[in-house]
Amino acid sequence: MITREEIANVLDQPVYDGDGNKIGDAKHVFFDDMTGRPEWVSVKTGMFGSTESFVPIRDAALVQDHLEVPYGKDQVKGAPSVDVDAGGHLSETEEHRLYDYYGINWDSVLSEAERTDDDRFAAGPGTAGAAGAAGAAGVAGTRGEAGGKDLRGTAGRQDAMEREAMRGDQAMTRSEEQMHIGVERHESGRARLRKYVVTEEVQQTVPVTHEEVRVVREPITDANRDEAMAGPEISEAEHEVTLHAERPVVETETVPVERVRMTTEELTENETVRGQVRKERIEAETESFTEDEMRQGGKRRGRE
Repeated sequence: MITREEIANVLDQPVYDGDGNKIGDAKHVFFDDMTGRPEWVSVKTGMFGSTESFVPIRDAALVQDHLEVPYGKDQVKGAPSVDVDAGGHLSETEEHRLYDYYGINWDSVLSEAERTDDDRFAAGPGTAGAAGAAGAAGVAGTRGEAGGKDLRGTAGRQDAMEREAMRGDQAMTRSEEQMHIGVERHESGRARLRKYVVTEEVQQTVPVTHEEVRVVREPITDANRDEAMAGPEISEAEHEVTLHAERPVVETETVPVERVRMTTEELTENETVRGQVRKERIEAETESFTEDEMRQGGKRRGRE
């Protein structure tokens, strides 16, 4: 059986079945309000711990760095889902359903709790007062309308609560979670420069010249009479002229036109981060007892 002193070593530790299969991680421990003993442990199972199953802790054992329960992995994962009220209690109906599922006799559990409560009241005058108050609250919380087991916080807080109880302090510590936001740098992509060749059509107008034949007729004058009369009077003759024309000639040359490089710059933008934090709330409860109930050791059913 797991003792109260071992609870800090149980929370957030792995839970295994008898065959060495890991079931999940222990998240919360429920105490019997009547006996003050650890009664249930909730185990986070499923992918990413999305499911929470309840397992009896009475026959569990703390083995090195993990908790071992005498129930198979599939049985624990198949346990019925139960609701925990705002005060951190299992109702009597929910608890009864869990006992039935694990094959534990409800009447024997109730008898054991009542027997333990009687022993605590019979411990003597020095302890009767404290034991009586705890026993009465246990009966009211465990077997009355409000339901069964008291849920005791997360790892580390159990020891502080027990030390406060041993000192008899009249105050309790309220804690809450705070969100701390940071940033991490990671690769978001890559950029590269790539050079490739394309062919473009270029059009440009260039002036070109060519020669054409034009016949010029000149009248006989005193200035050209001698040249005109130099040849035979009547004869056949030919005169040839070479014609010229220009045509476009295309040449290409490679010349540098620009340099291209890459740089990076950081841009800052705001992102809204949302999360959930848990906070503890403390409320006071008052219970009263009749003279008959006080004479009977503070046993009473129900809750004020």
